[in-house]
Amino acid sequence: MIRPNHARPLLPALIHPVVKESQMADDKPASRPGSFENLVSDYGAGGEFHQHAGDRDDRLTTAQGVTIADNQNSLRVGRNGPTALEDFVLREKIFHFDHERIPERVVHARGFGAHGLFECTKAIPEITRAAPFQKEGKVTETFVRFSTVAGSKGSMDLARDVRGFATKFYTDEGNWDLVGNNIPVFFIQDAIKFPDLVHAVKPEPDRGFPQAQSAHDNFWDFISLTPESMHMVMWQMSDRAIPKSFRFMEGFGVHTFRFVNAEGKSSFVKFHWKPRLGLQSVLWDEALKVNGADPDRHRRDLWEAITAGDFPEWDLGLQIFDEAFADRFDFDVLDPTKIIPEDLVPLTIVGTLTLDRVVDNFFAETEQVAFCTQNVIPGIDFTNDPLLQGRNFSYLDTQLKRLGSPNFTKLPINAPRGCPVNNFQQDGHMQTANPKGRVNYEPNGWGKGPRAHPLEGYVSYAVREEGEKRRLRPESFADHYSQARQFFLSQTPVEQGHIRDALVFELSKCQEIEIRARIVAHLLNIDEGLAEAVAKGLGLAAMPDPAPAARPTRTDLPPSDALSILKNPPPSFAGRTVGVLVGDGVEAGLLSELRSILAAEGAMVKLVAPRIGGVTDSAGALHPADEKLGGGPSVLFDAVAVLPGAEAVAIAANPAAQDFLTDAHAHCKFIAHHGAEALIDACALRDKMDEGWRALAGTSDIDSFVAACRSLRHWPREQTLGGNPPLVRTFSL
Repeated sequence: MIRPNHARPLLPALIHPVVKESQMADDKPASRPGSFENLVSDYGAGGEFHQHAGDRDDRLTTAQGVTIADNQNSLRVGRNGPTALEDFVLREKIFHFDHERIPERVVHARGFGAHGLFECTKAIPEITRAAPFQKEGKVTETFVRFSTVAGSKGSMDLARDVRGFATKFYTDEGNWDLVGNNIPVFFIQDAIKFPDLVHAVKPEPDRGFPQAQSAHDNFWDFISLTPESMHMVMWQMSDRAIPKSFRFMEGFGVHTFRFVNAEGKSSFVKFHWKPRLGLQSVLWDEALKVNGADPDRHRRDLWEAITAGDFPEWDLGLQIFDEAFADRFDFDVLDPTKIIPEDLVPLTIVGTLTLDRVVDNFFAETEQVAFCTQNVIPGIDFTNDPLLQGRNFSYLDTQLKRLGSPNFTKLPINAPRGCPVNNFQQDGHMQTANPKGRVNYEPNGWGKGPRAHPLEGYVSYAVREEGEKRRLRPESFADHYSQARQFFLSQTPVEQGHIRDALVFELSKCQEIEIRARIVAHLLNIDEGLAEAVAKGLGLAAMPDPAPAARPTRTDLPPSDALSILKNPPPSFAGRTVGVLVGDGVEAGLLSELRSILAAEGAMVKLVAPRIGGVTDSAGALHPADEKLGGGPSVLFDAVAVLPGAEAVAIAANPAAQDFLTDAHAHCKFIAHHGAEALIDACALRDKMDEGWRALAGTSDIDSFVAACRSLRHWPREQTLGGNPPLVRTFSL
């Protein structure tokens, strides 16, 4: 431990605390002394950090010049109540934020979509009247848009970032949008902070870079002053933030929603998408090289899989619980920075999503699709999650700005398909409807037009709300570190090492040493070993004191295997790709057998050859190449085989071939080889070959290689590659 007595304070010097609660009720704000000596706390009840102006500081104001009292919390009714529509500070702030970019999305700009079908496999009418879940076997059309969050439309696919996973269900009772991410928590607890978060992570405004990266001062400065973000930071620095492709990642609704059945009974629900192919991510060095070799990698992978008939599938799992569980759960179920571990509330699988059709036109469908969190159907309702409440408020405004008209719902990709649409909305830009007759209102005495139906129509769940209108955050939101610790300790040592390395990399891009130290101070509240490893990796001169914590970190939360990728390996090697480096004279029988066994596994083979025209095997057959050597690096494949044939010596002298094999070894991939001794020696790898290397001579060797590939990587190799050893942090009371 290297924490000397003279460690620097981490909070900025000009920070002023918040007002006492008794003062907040004072009817005479003008009587507050100009010296602010009555301000007493830097933190609110929810543990959120407040910065307030001193006597000589500029005041934060609205666009109308009205000084803002609290920039951390929306105005809500009661401590866990809904956000008030009259909150003009929230309205103006998000309104301006929604209109900052034209025409691409402010966030989730880089996306890729596909059409699909959702089939109900377990009907739950006793829990919800939502149309997709009423009958086993019922099929609902869907459209899914995957995306990164921070980058522009032209950024690369494999940025370290959250991935959007938004699903539009075209149900027979209207469109339902489940607008989620591949990570079940988020950075902030209140929507009023969303503009600040996105401003911080976007390119710095004075220089316009970095693009699609969080590795810069602004982002980590914001995070260092926002303790509620630390759970999300653990996920973002984990392998979850650099998935192999869209097909190998989970999806989450993030928020707690309500299910309501036909009798009006309510349950809470959280939504989870589970990929049938299992989870898979890449290493950071791979991500960097993939972005150089194929910045459209995630798009290309989904397109190729669907067009080849290898339709990706996800099971929809639900965590369903009642008020009694919510009351006894260790954390507030309305807090979007918290999860409910699947160990506590196991998933109920209710259906399967299959993506089976690519778009006909990228702009008309993927770009013009408009998702709105408030697009729900009877049987699905909201909770008072303050981030969800703000999203409901924001999305419609965003679509109006981006698509230019309130008639965006008439675009084919947004229009309901399973039910009629009847209303008296008229005119506006891009109006395509052509209603006839004189009646455009109701009630009317002409006996014409649609009417409301109180029994079939959408009815909000009747929640009783009471309390004072206040800008506050509930105290139940104040624990910012316990679940972050639980997530970290749930990872394998390999995954913990990746989190450490990601933090060191990201923070090393920060020019301000103070920002690095603040983050390490937060890490001390999560895991001391992780904090020390990051501090050592950054070369901090002194270990800071732990950051002030609104609630002490709990050390009794048990690890959850469901939070680890490596503890949940895929059932097979299906859906993966083996890159085979071949040359003229490659042994025909061996290549044919390798193709056959991999096809039976559900995996693909792509040939990488010195010439794109291909190679001729030992039997004289021509095999066109999928990639030219140099254009198909091993980072694009899940495993590799090296079968150079008669061109072994020439291939061994090729720098691209050396990179192909060296990278495959460095990235812990399984490597099959036959006749590749010259290339192995050229890469100086002969003494480094381990159990992840498989010599091929016949069918049994190929079977053994494919069986090994089901593990995706030979992780023990990481310990022999130099650099930092894996962290070994285990749970203990």
